[in-house]
Amino acid sequence: MRSVESPAKLRALLDDTGYLCDEGLATIGWLALELGRPLLLEGSPGTGKTALAEALSEALQVPIIRLQCFEGIDSSQALYDWDFPRQILHLRAAEAASRAGTESTEKDLERSLYDEHFLVARPLLQALQKSPCVLLIDEVDRADSEFEAFLLEVLATYQVSIPEIGTIRAQQPPIVVLTSNRTRELHDALKRRCMYHWIEHPSAARELAIVRARLSDVPTRLAAQVVTMVQELRADPELTRAPGVAETLEWVRALQALGLSSMDTGLAVAAAGVVAKHPEDLLRVRASVAARGTGGWG
Repeated sequence: MRSVESPAKLRALLDDTGYLCDEGLATIGWLALELGRPLLLEGSPGTGKTALAEALSEALQVPIIRLQCFEGIDSSQALYDWDFPRQILHLRAAEAASRAGTESTEKDLERSLYDEHFLVARPLLQALQKSPCVLLIDEVDRADSEFEAFLLEVLATYQVSIPEIGTIRAQQPPIVVLTSNRTRELHDALKRRCMYHWIEHPSAARELAIVRARLSDVPTRLAAQVVTMVQELRADPELTRAPGVAETLEWVRALQALGLSSMDTGLAVAAAGVVAKHPEDLLRVRASVAARGTGGWG
């Protein structure tokens, strides 16, 4: 894993991957690395929370392991499980060998069924076994309070106990990034364990720089016009969901794929479904684009 001597160095490494962050995010990210603490990122969807974990993986030259949280997720889906079909096959083979005259005690058979050979490592266990790595715990706010408490226990020690095998601990703690869209408030206990940063939507200048870094072959005029339009849309309080940087990038890609080097009102309206994901939002985006086009794109 690459060493990172300062927040400025981390920012430069992230810049090289195409992820442009401000001084605040670079500083809190570096402190999380330096002090071995998880980094909790909150913000609206599309502001680059997941992308930061991916950029850290690339910048530090370590693999990324992702745990996608969802309603009802439990420890077996996050930590480990047993490969029951293979265990059954093993049991049948052992029974066949027994009939053939090979002796094995019931205790030996039970021990063989719960060998690491049959252990299915889920993301949390994979991260403990394969660290150094980036462990992305994505959309932790979608999980319930019980799972949040389980996460807190694992992140406090970076080890887990498997009754049939024993304790597995990380030789080096993974770089943990948790993301939340704030669909619910996370408990203070988890927040206290983490370094915290709220990611805002970028300014127009930074967003244009992000587009130019990610899509270097896109005409500057088209990129600037799309960014200006998206910035205006974010200011609309009636939108169900404000477009994020991800939607800006997709809209630019879509318009470029349509052969544009600058905004065309008709095609921009037709491609508004790249930006808006709700029927009401789609109508408002189309109306805003049409109104903007009437006054000229500049």
